[in-house]
Amino acid sequence: MKTSDTSNTTDTPGRAAVTPAVHRDAVATETARFVAALDGADLSVPVPGCPDWTLRDLVAHTGRVQRLFALLLRRRVQEPPRSREVELQLPADDSGWADWLTASAAEAADAFAGTDPDAPMWAWGADPHARFWMRRMLFETLVHRTDAERAVGLRPVIDPALAADGVDEFLVNLPFAASFAPKVAHLRGNGETLRFRCTDTAGDWLVRLRPDGFGLAPRTAAPDSADAGVEAPAAELLLLLYGRLDRGADAVETVGDAELLARWFANSEF
Repeated sequence: MKTSDTSNTTDTPGRAAVTPAVHRDAVATETARFVAALDGADLSVPVPGCPDWTLRDLVAHTGRVQRLFALLLRRRVQEPPRSREVELQLPADDSGWADWLTASAAEAADAFAGTDPDAPMWAWGADPHARFWMRRMLFETLVHRTDAERAVGLRPVIDPALAADGVDEFLVNLPFAASFAPKVAHLRGNGETLRFRCTDTAGDWLVRLRPDGFGLAPRTAAPDSADAGVEAPAAELLLLLYGRLDRGADAVETVGDAELLARWFANSEF
C-alpha cells in the first residue's frame, strides 16, 4: 500500500514539520543505536532512568512495545484492545537479546510498510490515526535508547529536530495519559501558564492549566507573560520532561513561579 508522508505532519508554529516517514525511519535508526549499546554489556546492570529495571528488562520492554504497536497497526484497531498480549518469541539466553530487539524493529518496519499513516485508528492520545502509533513508537524507542546508553556509561546524543518533535509529542498527548499516568489529574488550575522553549532549534510551547484539565494554548501572548518557564536545548528539554534530567542541570534555565514548576514536574510523569 502506498503511504502518504506529506500530509498531516506534526508541526508546532515556528518549528519544521517532522513527517511520519521520518518517524518510521528513525525507529530503525534508534533501535540500531540501542543494539550497539548492548555490545559487550552486562544485561544485569541497573538502568538509571527506570528504577528497579535492569538493562535486560529495558530491552524486553522496548521490543515488546515495538511488537505490540506493530500488531495494533496491522489490525487497524478501532477501539481500545481488550488484551495487550503479543507473541514475543523471547531469546533463549542473554546472547540473543540484541538480535531479538533488531527483529522487533523489523516487525515494526513491516507494519509501517503496509500502513497508510493517515488511516483512522483508535489511539489513546490526541491523534486518532496510524501516524500516532508510529510517532509514539519512535519516542518510546529513542528515550529508552538513551536509558540504555546511560546504563553502560555512554553519553546520549539526540538530534535536535527529533528532540523538539518529541517535546511536542509529549506535551500534546500528556492530557490524555491519565489511564496510566494518574497524577496528571492534579494538573488543574485557573489559567496559570507554563512555557517550554528550545534554545537550539525552533520549538516553543505554552501550557495552560484550567479547572477541568490542561493543554497547549496558542502562543499569542508575549514570551515573558507566562507564569513559569523552562528553557533548554531540545535534547535536554526532552529528557527533562521524561524525568531523565533534573531541572537543576546546567543546561536548563527555569524562571517564574517555582511552586507551579514543582507541581508540574511532580505530576507530569509519563
